[in-house]
Amino acid sequence: MQRYASYEEENIAYWNGRAGGYSDVNREELATAQRRVWRGVLAEQIAVCHPGRRMEEVRVLDVGTGPGFFAIVLAELGCRVTAVDYTDNMLREARRNAGALAERIRFLKMNAEQLTFPDESFDVVLSRNVTWNLPDPTAAYRQWHRVLRPGGLLLNFDAGWYAYLYDEQARAAHLTDRANVEKLGVADDTAGTDVDAMEAIARQAPLSRRSRPAWDVAALRQLGMDVRADEEIWRRVWTREERVNNASTPMFLVRAVKPECRAAAQ
Repeated sequence: MQRYASYEEENIAYWNGRAGGYSDVNREELATAQRRVWRGVLAEQIAVCHPGRRMEEVRVLDVGTGPGFFAIVLAELGCRVTAVDYTDNMLREARRNAGALAERIRFLKMNAEQLTFPDESFDVVLSRNVTWNLPDPTAAYRQWHRVLRPGGLLLNFDAGWYAYLYDEQARAAHLTDRANVEKLGVADDTAGTDVDAMEAIARQAPLSRRSRPAWDVAALRQLGMDVRADEEIWRRVWTREERVNNASTPMFLVRAVKPECRAAAQ
């Protein structure tokens, strides 16, 4: 097994290598009803926080865009989209998947924990399946809060993907998921994935050991945000295959709003 100087280096190498396969998953989503489902969910969330705003006026930052699924859906809604990722290959896939929409999306290589945008640059910051993988998620949340305008919205869709590495009950449930995938004959979402490499990375990720979304809610409240967790969002956004594959790790949504008054966050 190749040895890396740091967790960051190992992470970048893994996701650069995984970009093609992950992009295939995103393209399938874009070609099916998932595109419409996610577009509806994101439009609804933005409208609740910014009622009356035209989508063309909403500045959105997609953190860890990967092959670009969220960026593409948001551009279709009309939002002014900036999409960042830390890996060259993911950004290359994202631009390709966006097609003609790529001209309406600003793609940048950037670390989710070290954003270089000015304070209060965006109306919405969002991510999917990103925070679990970060070496310092607290630093990431601080950055996302910093670049949000007062009244801005943070949306984080994620799950406790690797809790089974540290919890026996979670591991038993995970093994049941794998058995059900085979029993029910659905596509295995780990096919083509180097599970050993992914678990090696997950063991170094601090959120693998945390109870989520409780940890996220507490971290964002420390920043003075108004936070709510929706632990049933998976029912709206997951396909049957996703539900079978990941029954023991349901996707949650952490929704946080930055106070209009700065004093409220002090």
